[in-house]
Amino acid sequence: MSTALVTQQPRVEEPINTWKEAQYLTCGLSVQVMVAHFTVRDLLHLSRGTVVDTRCKQASNLPLDVNGQMLAWVEFELLGDRLAVRMMELV
Repeated sequence: MSTALVTQQPRVEEPINTWKEAQYLTCGLSVQVMVAHFTVRDLLHLSRGTVVDTRCKQASNLPLDVNGQMLAWVEFELLGDRLAVRMMELV
């Protein structure tokens, strides 16, 4: 008579359950908009109402960082009178 070795598969939890305790921690999100040819002189002349021309098209893919780590490429979008970003590609 032979004995079969039975191994138990590790239990796989749903992602939401795996992160249950951490899911309400706050994260810092930032979108990086590159501004070509911006100088220290331009920085010193910034004031309320100044418009900085980014020369980016509205549909340009921009990097979205979460706590300093790049997460996705996004595009700006207007939602009524609010500025939002639409996820285009997760990295």
